[in-house]
Amino acid sequence: MDKRKFTENGAILAIIKDLKEQIKGKKFSDITDNNNYQYVDLVQEGGGVLGIALIGYVYVLEKMGIRFLSLAGTSAGSINTMLMAAAGTCDLEKSEWILECLCNKNLYDFVDGDHDAREFIDALLSDAGNLKLILKGYQVVDNFKDDLGLNPGNNFHQWMTNLLSQKGIKNYGDLKTLREKGVSDENKLFRLGHNGTKEEYKRVDHWSEMAIIAADITTESKIIFPKMIDLFYSNPEVQNPADFVRASMSIPLFFTPFKIKNIPTGVDAWNKWNEATCLRTSVPSEVMFMDGGIISNFPIDIFHENLNVPASPTFGIKLGYDKNEINKNEKFPNLISSMFDTARYGYDAEFLRKNPDFKNLIGYIDTGTHNWLNFNLTDDAKIDLFIRGAQHAADFLNRFNWEEYKKIRKAKSDYYKSV
Repeated sequence: MDKRKFTENGAILAIIKDLKEQIKGKKFSDITDNNNYQYVDLVQEGGGVLGIALIGYVYVLEKMGIRFLSLAGTSAGSINTMLMAAAGTCDLEKSEWILECLCNKNLYDFVDGDHDAREFIDALLSDAGNLKLILKGYQVVDNFKDDLGLNPGNNFHQWMTNLLSQKGIKNYGDLKTLREKGVSDENKLFRLGHNGTKEEYKRVDHWSEMAIIAADITTESKIIFPKMIDLFYSNPEVQNPADFVRASMSIPLFFTPFKIKNIPTGVDAWNKWNEATCLRTSVPSEVMFMDGGIISNFPIDIFHENLNVPASPTFGIKLGYDKNEINKNEKFPNLISSMFDTARYGYDAEFLRKNPDFKNLIGYIDTGTHNWLNFNLTDDAKIDLFIRGAQHAADFLNRFNWEEYKKIRKAKSDYYKSV
């Protein structure tokens, strides 16, 4: 599939043309560079194949001169997060390369289980009757019993590894070095002051930070990669960053859980585990991961600091509104889906309820009737998701007000400093 079917689509061209006029000269951040790009942090929600809409959203932001410092995401959001982090320094556009990666990949390849597993998944997505589901389900009992999931996820892991390798990322050490570099050699970041002043911005910890959320179901812990990488590996620098994403996107039952073996043990290791996860028993020799969405599908709180007014906003991209319709649990697959959704929305919804100011930072993409597990999307469906992401990015940029948001955060910061 040619990426120009996305980028040269008439709807996309119109969005870009109109938006450039609508937001000309608008300020989105206090961090800028020699090219007058503006820098924000970015958090992306998980949502299976609906993640294509995330690419459309980021594409529009980049075309408007917005670039990204800290990056975070879960599941599908972690895929885009990792590829953005690996694609180059912070001042480069990333979305067109990611789009090209998408165009060159048949997403159904990720459904890499055996023939019975594929037939069962196809029956689920076709809304087959209960009898057919029972018959097809019987054929995959061994998959669940022996492998704890339908698809091993090896195809995805190899795909991600290959893409990282294209950008010279062979291990976590390579990724860390790239992230710490920040911007291109000839470029510099600046922070704008209240009176038009400008000073060089040197916070490596800001532009290098990234967070990929995974659920460690062995110790019942929320894991943030790469921050917590040394819990799992004795030599973190040589590990494959594709592991982080494979752990984050392990959709329960759909993919087999991702496992890390030979976990470091001993007193020092236990102390790290205890501090990071409150573990009180012995450190396990093997850890099993499922989709980070069962803990935090939209980790918008990940970069949050109550006491400070940020130098740049944390933009969040959500794939639709939560609790927008009532679940109809009439069939077993619906029941499983409802259980998963209840788990993945709870924590993040509670944070947003307690911090309503964050809603100023979030763009909600209406993904229509597309099924988040349909890895056999048509080309037209992919283009539609991309356009939907682009449309809602334009809507968000038109309504976002950076100066007003800073006032909200200043009042909030003053409150927390006073209590």
